[in-house]
Amino acid sequence: MTATGEDHVTARGGPWWWARRRSAVFDVSLAVLSALECGLEGIPFAGDAGIPVPAGIVFGLLAGAVLLVRRRWPIAVVLVSIAITPAQMGFLLGLVGLYTLAAAELPRRIIASLAGMSLVGTLIVTFVKTQQDMVRGDLDLGNWFVPFAAVTMSLGFTAPPVLLGLYVGARRRLMESLRERADSLERELQLLAERAEERAEWARNEERTRIAREMHDVVAHRVSLMVVHAAALQAVARKDPEKAVRNAVLVGDMGRQALTELREMLGVLRSGGGERRERAASVPLAAVGVAAAAAASRAEEDEGPCLAEIEELVGQSAAAGMVVDLSVEGEARSYAPEVEQTAYRVVQEALTNVHKHAAGAKTYVRLAHRVSEIAMQVENEPPEEAASSARLPSGGNGLVGMKERVSALGGVFVSGPTDAGGFRVSAVIPAS
Repeated sequence: MTATGEDHVTARGGPWWWARRRSAVFDVSLAVLSALECGLEGIPFAGDAGIPVPAGIVFGLLAGAVLLVRRRWPIAVVLVSIAITPAQMGFLLGLVGLYTLAAAELPRRIIASLAGMSLVGTLIVTFVKTQQDMVRGDLDLGNWFVPFAAVTMSLGFTAPPVLLGLYVGARRRLMESLRERADSLERELQLLAERAEERAEWARNEERTRIAREMHDVVAHRVSLMVVHAAALQAVARKDPEKAVRNAVLVGDMGRQALTELREMLGVLRSGGGERRERAASVPLAAVGVAAAAAASRAEEDEGPCLAEIEELVGQSAAAGMVVDLSVEGEARSYAPEVEQTAYRVVQEALTNVHKHAAGAKTYVRLAHRVSEIAMQVENEPPEEAASSARLPSGGNGLVGMKERVSALGGVFVSGPTDAGGFRVSAVIPAS
């Protein structure tokens, strides 16, 4: 896991303004060394200034101890080092102060101004000190040495800490930027993972719904017809044995067809299981559901119903005792497999609902082939009060499944009762 900037902020364990105790110990140590240096340099300063030696030492100790606040107030540290430059003390204070100033998050103009002031101060003091030594005879060199020594000392005292501080500050900002980018990338990856999980869950739910809809369409219609024929068989078993035999044959045919369709779908869902059995242990359960739904879709595409079977579908309902009228408008033509399957399923489910809820009612099935779409309508009249109902159970998912199918293809689905007391199901599906 990447150590984030937030982790660094929350990991502060040092006193006052220090982020870590180690930083506090380091600054205290530097401040002590600087104070000792300035204190020792305060002795000759007291002699030159004509003040008591203890006063010079105390002055040096206080000036050197300012290094303690270099992280909090780097500008103050540099100003103090510039102020005590004429006293020829604070060498460590000046170096560390300039380094801290250049590495701090401060405008470049402030850094340049203070560094220039320190450079000029050191240049003047060195020039004057070297000139005095030349006058006293401590140095017996040419006049060229005075400016050379002044420029060399001032540059050597100012440039290295400033350049080093700028480099360290830039590197520190770069590391913080990279850390922030890593944090941002980590958050984005986490968000993408959450969204991917949500999409996967949504896809699993959609595939479960689609599989349930396919199973409902395959089984519900034929089983409904079986129940209707069984009820008719029970009613005419003694009165009309020949009709009872015909109904029994129809029930057997319907059952065999339902079993055949179920075997085909389950066979496709199970296909490839033997070949992939070794890999099944490493495949997530969600992927199994998606693969099963895809297999069901392939089964439907390969062996699904088509519009040419509408007449046979209506004939099955007529054989079950329904008075049904089929009318086709326009020139019949072939459509995309999913369009034909959806149209077939809509008519199939609508007829199933008539068997369930309006047994004995006259039903009209209309199919219209248009230029860019295909329209279908199944409408039943009010059922006769004396009509025998098979009392078929209903799960309430038929209309929902039809609407989902049609909407998935960009079509329009409408259903509802008619003014005459019947029920109408209408759908329009784009041809392409």
